[in-house]
Amino acid sequence: MHTTQEHICKTSDGYTPLAIFFLSGLLGLGILISSNATRPIAWVAVAIFLIIAAVFGLRGLYIVQPNQAAVLQLFGAYRGTVQDNGLRWSNPFLSKRKVSLRSNNLNMDKLKVNDKRGNPIEIAAAVVWKVEDSARAIFDVEDFQVFVKVQAEAALRHVATHFSYDDNGSENRNGEEELTLLRGGDKFLTMLVETLQSRTAAAGIMVQEARLTHLAYAPEIAGVMLRRQQAEAVIAARQKIVEGAVGMVEMALKALSDKKVVHLDDERKASMVSNLLVVLCADREVEPVINTGTLYH
Repeated sequence: MHTTQEHICKTSDGYTPLAIFFLSGLLGLGILISSNATRPIAWVAVAIFLIIAAVFGLRGLYIVQPNQAAVLQLFGAYRGTVQDNGLRWSNPFLSKRKVSLRSNNLNMDKLKVNDKRGNPIEIAAAVVWKVEDSARAIFDVEDFQVFVKVQAEAALRHVATHFSYDDNGSENRNGEEELTLLRGGDKFLTMLVETLQSRTAAAGIMVQEARLTHLAYAPEIAGVMLRRQQAEAVIAARQKIVEGAVGMVEMALKALSDKKVVHLDDERKASMVSNLLVVLCADREVEPVINTGTLYH
């Protein structure tokens, strides 16, 4: 595909041509109004010429606003880009097409895609972009705004398939925690911006940033995934409780042994460990039972 090379052209200030053509038009009108039958026909021709020249010359005036560019064409051929602000004047035969260089927001609709594990999810993002090369934006794609929208959706679908929604405690091959859409947001957004930039560079578009606006499991599996997350949370909490209880029991046995408070054989230690673990790991208050005898009776 042929790539258009943008070049910035300089145009004259528009105020001087405005004054010249305005005065020319007034002069031509004055000659026509004051002309009579005795005045030579040449004066009438001059007046008509001045009026036509004024009208034609005023067509070369145009305004370029801040953060705006005007792409100039002469009978379909690209002649340059004007980025100077204010009232400008150029050849009236040149057509001018204005392009905004301001930042734009693209709020994408929710897309249903499959994540790295094949789970259907809903995802949406907002992309900030702007035109960096106005010539490419005009000549190298049909409609650069539609082009950005389509490429943004395609890039979001592509990048989302490289990440899982959640890691569920899994690790990658290097033993590191796997990056996910929930916990690896910055990495995901960086990859999204880079992918979209590579796709839109041909249209002279610069992608500035991207942000997720929606992320959830698809409705058909949302209930199942919620129950799984709740189960995983319960398991993680129980694991933490057991680890803490084992540490407390170990500390208690060591303290009793070091301070020689009581001598416990292996069977009594096992009984003590069992009782302490039941007390510490129970999910409700424990009702103590007082043993008035011995461990063996």
